[in-house]
Amino acid sequence: MRQVLADQYAEFAAARAGHLYRSACLLTAGDTHLAEDLVQEALGRLYISWQRVSRVGNPAGYAQTVLTRTFLAHQRRRSSTERATDTLPDRAAVDQRDVPLRLTLLEALARLPAKDRAVVVLRYWEDRSIEETADAMNVSSAAVRTRCTRALGRLRDLLGEDLGEYARF
Repeated sequence: MRQVLADQYAEFAAARAGHLYRSACLLTAGDTHLAEDLVQEALGRLYISWQRVSRVGNPAGYAQTVLTRTFLAHQRRRSSTERATDTLPDRAAVDQRDVPLRLTLLEALARLPAKDRAVVVLRYWEDRSIEETADAMNVSSAAVRTRCTRALGRLRDLLGEDLGEYARF
């Protein structure tokens, strides 16, 4: 029985790790090292409770909730501002046409408070409902609506009403 659960978990983790990593990158405003750490910690927590989680109707949503709560907990810790190194690793080649837009969006996301950033990622990247976002963040639906309004207003202030100026090629 344990081997079956371990195999199910390994299959789930392999299938969801990429998506969790992309979400973590957005939550951390592009800090790929922290994103990797958050995904690893979230997957570790899932492994511990996999027998219960595997019976949940939506383990992928549960995993995203664990990732979000792990991120928010990390932001509350005093050590969350520490950085391991100031040198950047080599990066894989990306389509150079969208780099300015990506950097601008990541910079704008980085300027948002952690909870506002989490709301934006969950609502608009993960396409979650207000209730799902509230559940993932362990806050009320009204708090999610308020944070959405505030975060989007702040992003508009930072980016302007028209993002087209950032997407020029």
